[in-house]
Amino acid sequence: MYRRKRLELSGRDPFMKTQLIVFTRYPEPGNTKTRLIPSLGPEGAAILQQRLTSHTLDIVRTFQRQVPCTIEVRFAGRDATAMQAMFGDGMGYVPQQGTDLGERLCHAIDEAFQADSDRVIVIGADCPQLDATTLQMANRLLERHDVVVGPAEDGGYYLIGLKSPQPSLFREIPWGTSRVLTETMKKIDVQGLSRKLLSPLSDVDYPEDLISCRRWPQLLEGILPAYDANRLSIVIPTLNEVKNLAETLHAVNSRCTSEKDLEVIVADGGSKDDTVQIALQHQAKVVQCKPGRGIQLNAGAALASGGHLLFLHADALLPFRYDEVIRNTLHGKTIAGAFRLKIDHDTPGLRLVAQLANLRSRFLQRPYGDQGLFLRSQTLYEVGGFRNWPLMEDIELGQRLRKRGRIAMADVSMTVSARRWRKRGVVRTTCMNQAILLAWRMGISPERLALWYRGKPVSSS
Repeated sequence: MYRRKRLELSGRDPFMKTQLIVFTRYPEPGNTKTRLIPSLGPEGAAILQQRLTSHTLDIVRTFQRQVPCTIEVRFAGRDATAMQAMFGDGMGYVPQQGTDLGERLCHAIDEAFQADSDRVIVIGADCPQLDATTLQMANRLLERHDVVVGPAEDGGYYLIGLKSPQPSLFREIPWGTSRVLTETMKKIDVQGLSRKLLSPLSDVDYPEDLISCRRWPQLLEGILPAYDANRLSIVIPTLNEVKNLAETLHAVNSRCTSEKDLEVIVADGGSKDDTVQIALQHQAKVVQCKPGRGIQLNAGAALASGGHLLFLHADALLPFRYDEVIRNTLHGKTIAGAFRLKIDHDTPGLRLVAQLANLRSRFLQRPYGDQGLFLRSQTLYEVGGFRNWPLMEDIELGQRLRKRGRIAMADVSMTVSARRWRKRGVVRTTCMNQAILLAWRMGISPERLALWYRGKPVSSS
């Protein structure tokens, strides 16, 4: 009786047959991880696919040692012999069947239950955060629930577990969109099935998702530029910044103490003007990604090779010797830092705004993104980067950083454009900022707040 209880608590029920199915693709350059090809190149994207699959299968083998189960790899591209040669023995390799992802999932799950499985768990091979403990939890939760789902940060899911075939869950789903999880949950509820959600995790489909891979350096070794602890990587999100970017980049390059230890990455969200051309003229690296400040900051930081990171708005001018200031500020228990704020339009109202921002930053350790947040790159990777939000991503990251250490303020100022205060007025802009902050703390989503604030879904500025 005691042994039976222990097995149940660990998810190991000897009377239940579990089948774990891994969906993946043979890593052929040009045909895999195609959304990452602009950032990594065809070969780099294929190598990452291979490493992600190997990483996932290592986790699956660990799970199999803890919970008796059968493992099957459902693959696309090449054949079973090539898959086995690349990823090893101990599991079956079966080609995916179906015209879309829904049909392929349905077919694999139906065949598993026809083989007398009592539980079927399906995962992808592009979620490096997934571990054996999460798989154990999913298996255990299926004792009490009809469906277990692992939600992905992008609105899809990285895992689904079932106790019986449920083909309706995979029909008429907008695969490849942020609505996959929501529509699946609706279908589960319509069928009257009991469900349980696991913790959200990030999968790797777009440039911004690569930030989650940086916690496992072996996944990107040889794909990205070699890490240099002395290098400072500056990430600048842009969207139609032709009026400001050249001056910002000129200050970046001319006001540092050592250009050879500098890396500038412009994360562009689809500019329609000459923003990208200006960035290239100033020898900046350019990563193209979806618009949205959190998305763009992550996309740039994921490709950085420096030991320190600085996140800079496209309308900001750094102080002289700023790289030296950053390294001197990040010492001891200081986890991150920011510059004092100075606004380029000198009026009593804007001077007061800057003074209050500097007081908030110094005494509450709450600098905002327009003050040039800087930190060690390893720190950002350990906390998982920014949230992929269009707004409030800097505030939320600050909350996580303060749990790890002190956020310091440098003794020198960086200058930012007064354009947003001049557009709406100082009082109105300040009141709106505070209202947005309050609404976020009350639980209103950053996406909705961005609509209120800008009148459009996303922007980088």
